[in-house]
Amino acid sequence: MVIHMAARINEQQFEEKVLKADKPVLVDFYSDTCIPCKRMAGVLGEIEDDYDGKLDVFKINVNYEQGLAGKYEVMSAPTLIYFIHGEQQWRLTGVVKREEITKLVTDI
Repeated sequence: MVIHMAARINEQQFEEKVLKADKPVLVDFYSDTCIPCKRMAGVLGEIEDDYDGKLDVFKINVNYEQGLAGKYEVMSAPTLIYFIHGEQQWRLTGVVKREEITKLVTDI
């Protein structure tokens, strides 16, 4: 089994990859120095595997993409934001279990 790792995107890619996406997108706002963020990386890889192409998962580093973090009012990392057709549906902050995420991803 291949474990996926969420692709890192920047502000220039955000509109195309997230706001104009044809399928749901889960965005992880993270920091390289954040221990809880590192714990979430494996969970997000599992989520990506679970939905196998029906959901995109991307990572945005809050240290480098402060404009996006500010726009979406990300106050701490990790923060997960789920988008459908460019609209924010929900957000979770901190370390969350895979099951918590899959309960909220009900429209796939």
